[in-house]
Amino acid sequence: MSRILLVFFLFSFSGFSQGVLGKWKTVNAKDGESKCIVEIYEKEGKVFGKIIEILNPEDKNAICTKCTGEDKDKPILGFELIKNMTKSGKYYKNGTIFDPENGKEYKCRLALTEDPNVLQVRGYISFLYATQYWVREN
Repeated sequence: MSRILLVFFLFSFSGFSQGVLGKWKTVNAKDGESKCIVEIYEKEGKVFGKIIEILNPEDKNAICTKCTGEDKDKPILGFELIKNMTKSGKYYKNGTIFDPENGKEYKCRLALTEDPNVLQVRGYISFLYATQYWVREN
């Protein structure tokens, strides 16, 4: 019986400890379409996210034509769109998220929902915001 409890505890703890790190399928709030897989990872104590897979075969070789500076005309695949997030309670914030489709950068907040396999991704301009819910990829 104690082994069963130990196994249950280990599975429960491993699911809880996953947090926001890992692979996430983006889901567009407007049309429900999934466009890519983003890997969220930690680097030097901060959280970042980059595009590791583009789901539409026609967009696999897309470049960031609306980007500026050093990111101008770089491939979308491998693009680091979430930068410098720090943990604050149940949220990750104080960083940014970039939308390669419109070339705009937004303040960002990340949080797991009640379901640890759903990530709330919120981009802000001043007090206005847009929210997407991304789904964990296994």
